[in-house]
Amino acid sequence: MTDDWTPRLAPGLEDIAAMARAARAALPEAYRPAATEVSLRVEDFAPDSILQEMSIHDAFGLTGLYDGIPLTEKSVMDQPHGPDTIWLFRRPILDEWADRGNVALGALVAHVYVHELAHHFGWSDAEIAAIDPWWE
Repeated sequence: MTDDWTPRLAPGLEDIAAMARAARAALPEAYRPAATEVSLRVEDFAPDSILQEMSIHDAFGLTGLYDGIPLTEKSVMDQPHGPDTIWLFRRPILDEWADRGNVALGALVAHVYVHELAHHFGWSDAEIAAIDPWWE
């Protein structure tokens, strides 16, 4: 029997946002309050301005981004610049999910969300990779 995929829809922006909110809710209690202070924004792709600023030529190359001042660098002298934000990019996430073929979509969204949240806490990519070798 062949599974009929015609009535199925790809997860939308709100579906990805719901998965990220579930990942936030599952965080250890010590991290949850700070995580709820970070805005969540889900878009199909990163805006061109972000891609240009980061010198990324392929929009599928960016699944998420932390935009803000890490907690380790915040100062009472900082001028407000807007809320710290975690961006998740739906189409690159779905593309990576399809390419991997061995991970649940919710797990991938949670991974990207937690990776970006780690930047909010002041972790570098190298520090994150040392404890989370996701690519393996």
